[in-house]
Amino acid sequence: MPLEIVTVPCLSDNYAFLIHDNASGATALVDAPEAAPIEAELSNRRWRLTHILITHHHGDHVAGVKTLRPGATVIGNAADASRLPPLDRPVSDGEVFDFAGHDVHVMDVSGHTIGHLAFHIPDATAIFTADSLMALGCGRLFEGTAGQMWESLSKIAALGDETIVCSGHEYTASNARFALTIEPDNPALQARAEATNAAVETGRPTVPSTLAEEKATNPFLRAGLSEVKAAIGMDGRADAEVFAEIRRRKDAF
Repeated sequence: MPLEIVTVPCLSDNYAFLIHDNASGATALVDAPEAAPIEAELSNRRWRLTHILITHHHGDHVAGVKTLRPGATVIGNAADASRLPPLDRPVSDGEVFDFAGHDVHVMDVSGHTIGHLAFHIPDATAIFTADSLMALGCGRLFEGTAGQMWESLSKIAALGDETIVCSGHEYTASNARFALTIEPDNPALQARAEATNAAVETGRPTVPSTLAEEKATNPFLRAGLSEVKAAIGMDGRADAEVFAEIRRRKDAF
């Protein structure tokens, strides 16, 4: 039976995600920015939390774990365990673990932090990327290098275009404004920026997106394209160098 994914707004601009298996009743949570809205969603749907998947150590992704963890298996990066809430199931890059009969593929997507994970669930055609690949953007490089982040984004980009990208923040409108400074004549980007503004005005989440949308509009994923290199005066430069320049411009935007 299909997995159901529910987006849960938290704090001022964070998202958590619930993944529910209808056959078994198991429910996983990806990240826990705060407990209250997640508890409310679980109660409203009469779901029992069985797993908590942690992408990285930042407080706005783990603050609710302590409250939510009773009865749930907490899963996170073994290599970063010292900075995470106590783990019941440490996992590593390339590992595949089971959630209610569904494979969950662990991907190291370092860049925003060292040891940041993404969780890819093929049965849901979804990847949970938190602050690595984001809607029309990517996370700031607080710990990793531009080369690491470009490698991480390239891993994600290799998945199917139909993949649903469940990222961690409602930054899409500001990301769209920046993206238009890189590719102002990109019609797909223009259309997405208009749709994003309309969604924000009516209080609708702009997350999740699809990988196809990101490939068509996200300047960080598009850093390897000749038209993007030309647009910022970096013809012939290495993809990672172009990504680094786009990230530098975004940091100053």
